Amino acid sequence: MHVTMYTDGAARGNPGPGGYGCVLQFTDGNGRLHERELSQGFECTTNNRMELWGVIAGFEVLKHPCRVTVYSDSQYVVNAFNQHWVDGWLRRGWKNSQKQPVKNVDLWQRLLAAKKPHEVEFVWVKGHAGHPENERCDRLATAAADGAGRIADAGFRPEA
Repeated sequence: MHVTMYTDGAARGNPGPGGYGCVLQFTDGNGRLHERELSQGFECTTNNRMELWGVIAGFEVLKHPCRVTVYSDSQYVVNAFNQHWVDGWLRRGWKNSQKQPVKNVDLWQRLLAAKKPHEVEFVWVKGHAGHPENERCDRLATAAADGAGRIADAGFRPEA
């Protein structure tokens, strides 16, 4: 099965209240389009963490190994895979090229575990440029950031 995943993250302040949005789509054998929307708000977080959470949430609801195309306006997320930053971080024990600890390791590790059973392609799309699904995810993310029901981002650690 091929799943198309659209994701976005938002934070009101960086750090501040934040949220993610994710839309999953697949077409069944009868040609019917199936969609699922996911979103969640967090009390205090960062935009990059919300970008990661959007992708994680999408992968974590998949019940079987799939081919997945992830569309994101986050160069942070897309380049980490397409430019093999993650491979270097793993080789260096979660240190970046400047030998500093990689930020958001908790979410990177969770994302790697969630995507492991899948065949994945990451595609960057320009944000706020009229891409319908990206705009839809942006609306989900900002509504979650602004809405009731926000939860704590347990892994968020403010910069020292």
